[in-house]
Amino acid sequence: MKKLLSLLLCAALLTGAALPALAAEDSADAQLARVTQAVKSTLDLDTECYTSFHGERQEQALATLWSLYWEGEEGSLAVSALEDGTIVEYRLDTPEAEPLSQNSLPAFPAGNPAEARASAQAFLDRVLDPTSESVTLEDPAAPDRLDSDSYRFSGSVLLHDLPSPLHYSLTVRAEDSTVTRFYRDVPETLFLGNVPSPVSRTDLDKASQALHDTLELRLEYVRLEEEDSAATLVYLPESSHRFYVDAQTGRLTDLTELERDMSTAGGGSNGDAAAPEAAPDKGLSEAEQEGIRKLEGVLSSDALDQKLRSVPAYGLDRYELVSAVFSLEEAPENPEKPAVRCVLRYSRSADAGVYSRTFVVDARTGAVQSLFSSRPWAEEPSPALSQEQALRRAEAFLAEFCGEQADHLALYQPEEAGEEAQAVYSFQFARQENGYFFPEHFYSLEIDGEDGSVCGLSFCYDEGVTFPLPEDLCTMEEALAIWAETYPVTLGYLLVPQTLDPSDPAALRLSQMGWTSYYTLRLGYTMDQEEAYQGVHAGTGELIRFDYTSSSDTLTYDDLDGHWARASIERLAPYRVGYEGGSFHPSQTLTQWDLVCLLFSLRYRPLDPANATPEERDTAYSAAYELGFLTRDQRSEEAILTRADLIRCLLDGAGYGPVARLEGIFTCSYPDRAAIPAADLGYAALAQGLGLVSGPWSGTRNATRGEAAALLCRLMER
Repeated sequence: MKKLLSLLLCAALLTGAALPALAAEDSADAQLARVTQAVKSTLDLDTECYTSFHGERQEQALATLWSLYWEGEEGSLAVSALEDGTIVEYRLDTPEAEPLSQNSLPAFPAGNPAEARASAQAFLDRVLDPTSESVTLEDPAAPDRLDSDSYRFSGSVLLHDLPSPLHYSLTVRAEDSTVTRFYRDVPETLFLGNVPSPVSRTDLDKASQALHDTLELRLEYVRLEEEDSAATLVYLPESSHRFYVDAQTGRLTDLTELERDMSTAGGGSNGDAAAPEAAPDKGLSEAEQEGIRKLEGVLSSDALDQKLRSVPAYGLDRYELVSAVFSLEEAPENPEKPAVRCVLRYSRSADAGVYSRTFVVDARTGAVQSLFSSRPWAEEPSPALSQEQALRRAEAFLAEFCGEQADHLALYQPEEAGEEAQAVYSFQFARQENGYFFPEHFYSLEIDGEDGSVCGLSFCYDEGVTFPLPEDLCTMEEALAIWAETYPVTLGYLLVPQTLDPSDPAALRLSQMGWTSYYTLRLGYTMDQEEAYQGVHAGTGELIRFDYTSSSDTLTYDDLDGHWARASIERLAPYRVGYEGGSFHPSQTLTQWDLVCLLFSLRYRPLDPANATPEERDTAYSAAYELGFLTRDQRSEEAILTRADLIRCLLDGAGYGPVARLEGIFTCSYPDRAAIPAADLGYAALAQGLGLVSGPWSGTRNATRGEAAALLCRLMER
């Protein structure tokens, strides 16, 4: 997809080739007048409120695009359109009203989804071609973040009610259901030629069989969950090309291969990527050096250097050690004797430039943990080794380096040498058990093509994983049949590269830019998964879905049944405003730390008040100071908050504090009005006016967690 977008963008922006001349009788101002009138008619625009207007013409490779701009005190409007008035892009901006307060509290999303959908549909009805284009407009999803001020719609533009590569996006302002943004792909700028007939001459069953025959699986061990100690045999999909069956000819075509041939120019580095800099770990401080037990057994840089030089495969005879940085690797399970690593950097100078090698080793044993190298870029590298010779060097090194683990490794993904010589050969070896690969455990090696030395090394291997073998395995044929069921075959329009015809003026312009082929629209059958699956369980034959559960999911609690504040707590939960840990404890007396945690989740993430680290506590309080809820001298984590304390903190954070502290201007009608201290009267009056409190003020009563959620919820509904 990225390649497709790059190719299309390139064609859209390149305008250096010969372009069609304007008709002599059609001046630029006449064209602008005609396009402007067409746009106003299509969108039913009233532009009297704008005081300035101008238009710009972009004569692109495939079509001419006009950009129209209106500006005035009411805001601005920008529209991009084709010469016939077809709307490509629309952007409406209006001045934002000044806020009544400097509010640090976000608000719940506003607006009516049904009204937004109706507005979006009405706009699309105006800008789409009713003879061939349509959109299946779904209801917008509920906004997933606070302060959302718009509804967004996007999807595919159907051609003759069939899927197509044309896409659109549209934004509706929640406040008044006004469309403020729109963009769409149009055939005139996306592909050469016309839209083909929607009638297929190829049978669906035959097309499905041809497409499903392209599916391939491999059988490997994987860990279905990161914490699993036992690996599972799974049929996994091979990385395959994308195919389609032409609806007219029934021909199966490799789209990936066609798109690969579209590229007008190749590019890329002919040298190794620069090695990453040594991690900016802190060197051992004086305090750490005084902790003798933590450094017991750590070797000197000279001793580590000798250990590395004693391995001829590293080829360090021509390199000088230029730096050695030691660092502690703190481990909670062994705080008295943490691991110590050392990063040793070597270099050598040559006519071509500077070569470097960086080793990360265990500072107590000298065991190599990783190796990175960099070398000068060479336009025409001339290695002394072939790929086969480099592979033999890699295998010999693994036999020495890995010990018994080498017996469980096999070549997994060798890098193809290609036609050009390689300065460095890369090989991936993966663990193999019971005849099946487990790529999560691997050794990745790089061999210098000039001297055959090992210049790159990284690995991951854990002896704690087991590899059970199911008694009954699904056959490859059974797994492929199950896998094919996840790929429904559908008829639709798709972009297909085609060799350019120089007799076509548009194709000729593309040819002059260096293209040899470009997209046309074809009717065809393709297959795509509707749900994302990882593979087929080799033992049970069940499909394994990808788990996309993330930290953005709604907070859930197990202690809200029957509580009066449940509705407020659950309204906050989808926006992850609340507490981690699975329980809210709504009747629990509210401490200052409880409130700070709740307020921190408004802008950042939820915390578990009972299990937060000291760093999390300091971060949450820093946010509370910055957002105006508290001052630094007010920090008192275990302090019990009264209702007055809670309301004062919320109103200060919402920006009402300066007004609430004015004296002599407020009145309120609480039954206990006479008991309200003068310092709290402004806050009490504002709380009543904003609808936060009804009934008595009860400012001295201790607040609860549920009460904090309810008051916060009401304030965010303002």
